[in-house]
Amino acid sequence: MDIPLEKQLTKWLKQQKKACGFFLNLTVTLGLLTGLSLLVQAYLIASIVHDIVILELPRQALNNEFIALLCLIPVRALLAFARERASFEAGKRLRLHIRKLVLDKLSELGPAYIKGKPAGSWATIVLEQIEDLHDFYARYLPQMLLAGFIPLTILIAVFPLNWAAGLILLTTAPLIPIFMILVGKGAADANRKNFKVLTQLSGHFMDRLKGLKTLKLFNQGETELNNIESASESFRAGTMAVLRLAFLSSAVLEFFAAISIAVLAVYFGFSFLGELNFGDYGEPLTLFIGVFVLMLAPEFYQPLRDMGTHYHAKAQAIGAAEALKELLDYQLPNQQQSNATAAHSFKQDQTLTLQAKDLCVQSLDGTLLVGPISFSIAGNEDVALVGPSGSGKTSLLNAVLGFLPYQGSLLINGVELSSIDKAQWRKNLAWLGQDPQLFYGTVRENINMGDNSISDQAIQSYLQQVAIWDFIKQKPLGLEHPIGEQMAGLSVGQAQRIALARALTKNAQLFLLDEPTASLDQDSETVIFSAIQQATQGVTSIMISHRLDQLQQMHKIIVLDKGQIVQQGDFQTLNKTPGLFNDMQQDMSNLDRAISMTSQAEL
Repeated sequence: MDIPLEKQLTKWLKQQKKACGFFLNLTVTLGLLTGLSLLVQAYLIASIVHDIVILELPRQALNNEFIALLCLIPVRALLAFARERASFEAGKRLRLHIRKLVLDKLSELGPAYIKGKPAGSWATIVLEQIEDLHDFYARYLPQMLLAGFIPLTILIAVFPLNWAAGLILLTTAPLIPIFMILVGKGAADANRKNFKVLTQLSGHFMDRLKGLKTLKLFNQGETELNNIESASESFRAGTMAVLRLAFLSSAVLEFFAAISIAVLAVYFGFSFLGELNFGDYGEPLTLFIGVFVLMLAPEFYQPLRDMGTHYHAKAQAIGAAEALKELLDYQLPNQQQSNATAAHSFKQDQTLTLQAKDLCVQSLDGTLLVGPISFSIAGNEDVALVGPSGSGKTSLLNAVLGFLPYQGSLLINGVELSSIDKAQWRKNLAWLGQDPQLFYGTVRENINMGDNSISDQAIQSYLQQVAIWDFIKQKPLGLEHPIGEQMAGLSVGQAQRIALARALTKNAQLFLLDEPTASLDQDSETVIFSAIQQATQGVTSIMISHRLDQLQQMHKIIVLDKGQIVQQGDFQTLNKTPGLFNDMQQDMSNLDRAISMTSQAEL
């Protein structure tokens, strides 16, 4: 990984630590208290050993020291427990904060951005990568401070007793962080690559799982199994590379710590034998000093070893932070999103009008999708958007929804859409797409969408309007009838009717309908069109439709081709005028005739 990028990601990670609240500081404080308790414990043990072995004091004379030592054991245990709880809470708060930021950002960017990646990759970001930030805040950051404070405190205690022992500790201590940094750079790069592989694997698997029926029908199941196996093997190799670096780091850190403690033990051993006569400030080396320093030596290196052990958490967090930071910092090109200071609050009126002038709709990467076009939609007017596939109909609808950026002017009741608060604006919209999205839950939950002010009687009325109530009331649980994942247990037509009933609950001033009958049979089409016509009476509506023969009641039809408006007018006018609309009518008639002839031939 590039050093500037690593520094940038590390800085971003540290900026997020305020989400941990006071628990991060509490973790450090409890760690410091644990370190001080270690000093006291070493002092008591060294005093007891010295007094019994050298001074030959009776055990009864050291009752106070023994009692203090026994009391210190549960105190250390409580401090360790409290530190673990505080560190976990710090990490938990951080994860909740980042996950909220990510979900809010995805909501802000909208479905047009989300569809640019497979669903599995988003699951990896929201779940796996955010979870991998936990140890960075719960363990690594507190340990960074403790690795400085605790060894420094021990050096302050050791140097006045024996400067040689203090010098050995001071000289050998940097070996651990130096090696930790060298290994950590490789670990960060390996983690970053591994996260990319995991994201690709998640998206790959999710797409193949959803398309399993297609793969089976085309006899490609075995081929895709091999592809998934190859992707899994790549992820396994990456994971093992990360683990290899982690184990190497831990083993070498333990080696350096053991060597340093051994050097210190050799020094005291030869000093007690009279072979070394330096480091004692001219005072005789006592057993107390030797035991005290040797007991503190492992504790001197322990915070550094712990930091080395947790350094992989930093590498893991940096690997996860790259995609998170990229997402959270992403801004739409020529972003039309309103902000809290500039956005106008949209007021719901009796009628709603739209007026576009030199409107150009762009993709998220800045590619021109539609425009420049100009049109106007009067209040209470029903408008149909028609045109060949790829002509820009759905893109125009996404711009009205606020999901795609645009240039030019798009006025809503005389107010520029870019200056309207999007949340307020969407309260006036009802949307129904060609692929209904129902969520795992009950029928009631899918219709009221968390708005408990909608009564069961109102829900029943909406279901009756879309001719699905008879099906629901036959179920033993009625409105509590469960809808499974991926709308299990419902046909496409039934799901579309429930989705339309949900749209009706909004009492919106603008209905946006994206081919709502694309996947329905003729009977269901008739029911849905009838319900839509009833629901849109007295409000403005824009509908994309491929069924041109059902647009006679529309006030206006806008014909798009290659992102441009090529025709406008009502059904009767366009039907009599040579052009794309008439050609599409002729093509549809020929298609219906061919289907009818095929059906008759089969009979």
